[in-house]
Amino acid sequence: MMTKIGIRLGLLVAIGATIACDRVTKQVAATTLAGAPSRSFLADTFRLEYVENTGAFLGLGADWPLPIRVAVFSIATAVLLLVMAVMAMRRHWPSPALLGLALLMAGGVSNLLDRVMFGRVIDFMNVGLGPVRTGIFNVADVAIMLGAGIVLFTAAYRPSMSPPN
Repeated sequence: MMTKIGIRLGLLVAIGATIACDRVTKQVAATTLAGAPSRSFLADTFRLEYVENTGAFLGLGADWPLPIRVAVFSIATAVLLLVMAVMAMRRHWPSPALLGLALLMAGGVSNLLDRVMFGRVIDFMNVGLGPVRTGIFNVADVAIMLGAGIVLFTAAYRPSMSPPN
């Protein structure tokens, strides 16, 4: 069994590695994909396509006025990330759920940094078969979805994580 220090160190490494990977891949996408046609791999199952997203998931809210986008996508996101961290600490979540939260927070923080610094998020990956495709996303989005999945899976099998009645 890992010590509390070991768990915390592991979570910090996961957060740092996730943010670093997201930052590097967005920089590479900006320098190699911007202005270029999309690139297709594995019989068009995987595409690389540069998009600057001023909205949220799948461009939701991209056409909202700037003050509303800032309030919802920056301020509300920061508050939500903080609330989740506090909740996890107060409820003493198990290690798998903490890993999920660390991934979720790392992705959220990295995309939040983009919104605060540039007013947009760089997205560049798309997967699918034929006409059934995902939206265009980035590494931070993958971390957010994976982290949320781990938290939900852990909560489903660890009733102690559920909120009190």
